[in-house]
Amino acid sequence: MFKAIALLTRKPGLTKEEFIDYYENNHAPLIAATFPSIIEYRRNYPDLAQVLRAKGTPDPHFDVITEMWFHDKAGYEDMLATHARPEVGDRIRADESNFLDQSKIIQFVTDERELPHS
Repeated sequence: MFKAIALLTRKPGLTKEEFIDYYENNHAPLIAATFPSIIEYRRNYPDLAQVLRAKGTPDPHFDVITEMWFHDKAGYEDMLATHARPEVGDRIRADESNFLDQSKIIQFVTDERELPHS
């Protein structure tokens, strides 16, 4: 399996509830329909009322941790190639402008490890 993570920040002026509602009911279905190489697609919304942190650590500068799994690196590259097509990328960016601060989007691949089962 191959995994990518995106840290996304809501557009100024949107409440957390409006952000989640738009992502779940508009953007997530668009992504799922547009990129079939994504085999698992999770959105994690941090609950800062129940946070453990070192004293003085500020709140994070994102509103959701999005996880995307692919069968392999080729699946991830297929998603990137599809997104690079102007008609696709333009549609995704237009939808993002409804709820994301696009200047703060960050996406990266991970080297995910698990503890061995005993």
